[in-house]
Amino acid sequence: MSASRDVRREAVPAGPPAPSAAQLDETTLVVRAQEGDVRAFEELARRHQAALYRLAVRVMGDATEAEDALQEALLDAWRRIRHFRGDSAFSTWMYRVVTNRCLGMLRKRRPLPVERVEEAVGEAAAPDSPERSAEVDAGMAALRRAVGGLRDELRVCWVLRELEGLGYAEIAQIAGASEDAVRGRIHRARVQLAEVMRPWR
Repeated sequence: MSASRDVRREAVPAGPPAPSAAQLDETTLVVRAQEGDVRAFEELARRHQAALYRLAVRVMGDATEAEDALQEALLDAWRRIRHFRGDSAFSTWMYRVVTNRCLGMLRKRRPLPVERVEEAVGEAAAPDSPERSAEVDAGMAALRRAVGGLRDELRVCWVLRELEGLGYAEIAQIAGASEDAVRGRIHRARVQLAEVMRPWR
């Protein structure tokens, strides 16, 4: 009897528990998501959600619309993840999905309400006085309006470069344009913003 218990124990070896999605590296998560693993995709979305939401808010100029854009973009990504070939980083691919969704929504929503452009275009230094505080607030409001007034493709490239800190090659992949086109768009955006912001220098 004792021997049969031993045999049963050996027949079902106790191995280490399978790692949870949170413990897996990104490449493994992508492969699993491409095989239809919803939990793997949810973990990928969780890891990138803050950066993707920040991008959506900066492009859309409105937090509520950015949430809608991000939710739609995540659905787009889930439907299309089998098409991700790994030619770029997964984060770059996700930035492109979110950017495309935002641009699609912006094309349907005209005109852009510049008074609602995302307030965190840049972080102002702590003001030294109430007068300085008022000046900084007015300058930031002018910058928000100026960014909101940029054409969509200029604003996207400017946001990705100046606020997200991405390189030209990565922005080109996200925007679906050549690096030269991206450089041109960023240059035009900078020129337009500099012109608007000249009184605040």
